[in-house]
Amino acid sequence: MFRDFPLFPEAASSIAGDVDRLYWFLIAITGSATLLVMILVATFAVKYRRTPQNEVPVHEPENKYLEYAWIIIPFIAFMAIYVWGAAVFFKINRPPDDALDVWVTGKRWMWKFQHVTGQSEINELHVPLGRPIRLTMASEDVIHSFYAPAMRVKKDVLPHRYTTVWFTPTKVGRFHLFCTEYCGTEHSKMIGSVVVLQPAEYQAWLAGGPTSSPVEEGEKLFTTFACNTCHMGEGLQQRGPVLDDLFGKPVRLRNGQTVLADENYLRESILNPQAKIVAGYDPIMPAFLGQVDEQQLIYLLTYIKSLSGEPADAGDGASASGPASGDVVPQTAPTGTQQTPSNAPAGPQAGTASPNQSR
Repeated sequence: MFRDFPLFPEAASSIAGDVDRLYWFLIAITGSATLLVMILVATFAVKYRRTPQNEVPVHEPENKYLEYAWIIIPFIAFMAIYVWGAAVFFKINRPPDDALDVWVTGKRWMWKFQHVTGQSEINELHVPLGRPIRLTMASEDVIHSFYAPAMRVKKDVLPHRYTTVWFTPTKVGRFHLFCTEYCGTEHSKMIGSVVVLQPAEYQAWLAGGPTSSPVEEGEKLFTTFACNTCHMGEGLQQRGPVLDDLFGKPVRLRNGQTVLADENYLRESILNPQAKIVAGYDPIMPAFLGQVDEQQLIYLLTYIKSLSGEPADAGDGASASGPASGDVVPQTAPTGTQQTPSNAPAGPQAGTASPNQSR
């Protein structure tokens, strides 16, 4: 009977053991403290109950050893929880360099998954066994929360920015996922599955996908929006920073600050280019909020990442790492040329015809 109602969901990822052990440690600490307090309350209630013999209280001398124990033991327990919890937190938030990238879009009331090889899914995520999976997530409307209990991963999915989470599946099968942030009347229907396949089965599943990849679609959008006229030109034609080898590198802004060119920076530079203006360029790029939807953003960002040597992962062991490392001087305006600069590292430019893409 108890097999039909397990205390915990099945553990199906490499991080699940770390999360479960920390959870059981917290249960042991809090349970022990609760039991101790209950025993002491019952003992003292009987021992020091009011009787005719103790109407007048007797002064008890202070017990320094009890004070020391009450300070030192909880301190050790709390520090153990802090150090252990921090270690698990950093492990969950640092995906391996060879992680397989998947874009996730939360929308009332569904999950959409976009693979870098071109496949897209609704409420189902197919992944290979034993391969780290990195999810880059954003919402099209309100706050959602991605939760896959068997993988022991949970992360808020926010509008206007990206959040990431990763896991390495260790068991083949179909595992439940759902939204844990109330997002409207049909919140309970925002469910789906993580389908873990053997590597050979995953390759067969990939073979039935589309022929065009997000990189190719992003390149088409990059040309359609005329981004190449400012970010790919030379001399008078280069009115914006060159995008080659930009992703994952520091970018110097006009206000003297330096930011990392990650997914959130590139997204903001397309939708709201006035927020962070690159040093050496003027704020002439228009905002494209409302003209570029989440799917088009995924295509554009995947293409821009590919310009920095970020390959489209086919799921066969090729690297699809996160931001590259290295201390590289950010793109600045070319010297010795007359130009009308731009401010953002990506996106359509002023003075060019832009199709009115609506959500």
